[in-house]
Amino acid sequence: MATKGMNLCNVCCLLLYFITVVLAGRDFYKILGVTKAASIRDIKKAYRKLALQLHPDRNQDDPEAADKFADLGAAYEVLSDEEKRKQYDAYGEDGLKEGHGGSHNDIFSSFFGDFGFMFGGNRQQQDRNIPRGNDIVLDLEVTLEEVYSGNFVEVVRVKPVAKEAPGKRKCNCRQEMRTTQLGPGRFQMTQEVVCDECPNIKLVNEERTLEVEIEQGVRDEMEYPFIGEGEPHIDGEPGDLRFRIKVLKHALFERRGDDLYTNVTISLVEALVGFEMDITHLDGHKVHIVRDKITKSGARLWKKGEGLPNIDNINLRGSLIISFDVEFPQTQLDDNQKDGLRSILKQSSVQKIYNGLQGY
Repeated sequence: MATKGMNLCNVCCLLLYFITVVLAGRDFYKILGVTKAASIRDIKKAYRKLALQLHPDRNQDDPEAADKFADLGAAYEVLSDEEKRKQYDAYGEDGLKEGHGGSHNDIFSSFFGDFGFMFGGNRQQQDRNIPRGNDIVLDLEVTLEEVYSGNFVEVVRVKPVAKEAPGKRKCNCRQEMRTTQLGPGRFQMTQEVVCDECPNIKLVNEERTLEVEIEQGVRDEMEYPFIGEGEPHIDGEPGDLRFRIKVLKHALFERRGDDLYTNVTISLVEALVGFEMDITHLDGHKVHIVRDKITKSGARLWKKGEGLPNIDNINLRGSLIISFDVEFPQTQLDDNQKDGLRSILKQSSVQKIYNGLQGY
């Protein structure tokens, strides 16, 4: 009897577990591979990475690829929206008052363009006989802070979209040779323009919001392509839109590769007796500096690992290289102060003439 009671208890617990799972719906955090404390930036980065991996075009042998991709879109749609996320956290998927009305294709194209990355090939591998609209290249200005920490930038694009209109139009026009018989054994060949009749089309401006990821360590002149977001072509495919990175100059730091350079001015007293200070970095953290020896004007201090992340491996970072300038007192010393200074420093005269430009 005791054994039967335990089995019945186990069955009830199992049923309760399955009921709870069904009512709770999908675990959107697990689908995106993020924690419940994830920021919106973490959620966007996770979606962007997984969308490429799970796209059905890239997983044609997986019968569940479309479902996985749909789950990913649903998870992003909810967790990227502050109000939906609160509702989901409190009551689960069934607690969302409205269904997921957004199209996953719209979400995907906001990150990659209308045709994604064309997993089966690139533009050069497509049919060259299909006419294309012009490509658009836009400069996207980013701050050094964004290069250091990464960011997602929303760009509103007003895009001409082809819509059907009443009537017909000539399309697919081409040159064809026509042969006309003029008489017995006499023929004339002429070249004529031949066109097909196609449904009429008009271009209507539509507003699109594109998500551009500023990757950590991104370099100047790098381009982010959005396939199919360029100029339209009535009889063919639209061109591409490419955002070209332009890193803005910074007031405190200069970038050279993955290294950062900055200058610090100290007083003559600090140069002689040492000093301690903090430098506020690009993300707000403090870089502590301690000098307990003489610091010459032009001296440099390397802080390894305090530079920019490497774009190919963000775990590798450059150095922060600090150059020191010494500011001398503005007031003139009297004779007693001069004698006292000579007595303290005990330094004899050094007056050496040399060709400094040649390194001698």
